[in-house]
Amino acid sequence: MQLAPLFPIFYRILKPTFPNCLWCGDVSSKFIALTFDDGPHPQYTAQLLKVLDRHDIVASFFWLGACVNRSPEIAQEIFARGHWIGLHGYDHRNFPMLSPTELKQSLERTQAAIYDACQLEPEQVRDVRPPNGLFTPTTLNLLKQWNYRPVMWSVVPEDWVRPGITTVTQRVLKQVCNGSLIVLHDGACGGQDVAETAEVLIPKLIEQGYQFVTIDKFWGISC
Repeated sequence: MQLAPLFPIFYRILKPTFPNCLWCGDVSSKFIALTFDDGPHPQYTAQLLKVLDRHDIVASFFWLGACVNRSPEIAQEIFARGHWIGLHGYDHRNFPMLSPTELKQSLERTQAAIYDACQLEPEQVRDVRPPNGLFTPTTLNLLKQWNYRPVMWSVVPEDWVRPGITTVTQRVLKQVCNGSLIVLHDGACGGQDVAETAEVLIPKLIEQGYQFVTIDKFWGISC
């Protein structure tokens, strides 16, 4: 069962219920954020970077610590190009399934991997997107206690099940609006199509007048 039709409903319910999470940017501006989860991947991310370079687009990447350790050179390339870096846990385990100690270790191990690859200090990498979008109030309380910032989404085309580049593009274009926070994947699930999807999608978004910013620009702006 594909969940794509349900994500807009989830968004409308969850956004007002958990207002301390980042769900979108300023709806009065044409700024949108293009974000990528589950990387870095040595092949798929490298292909994606060429597309982003070609269109001079900045994006935000939410990394798995295990993938950073496997592909530190790719991680360094992403950071060197000025893209924003966030955390996605060490190995994509759902946060509610982890004990507080395990969750803290997962995030700190990922920060350590990022420091080794990019020399980014842990306090510079505080944005966290929970794997599979799963969290509880307890999860959010722990993130706040540890000085992390929870980042969610407003447009989720479910690209990880690979419904096709045309379908993913159409889903994004149907839902995108001012301040949209779009989620795509450059990891093992869905990353096979991410570069081609971005190549098709980005020009269409530019034609509609959207400008691309990184996640840090959305914080502090009501939506």
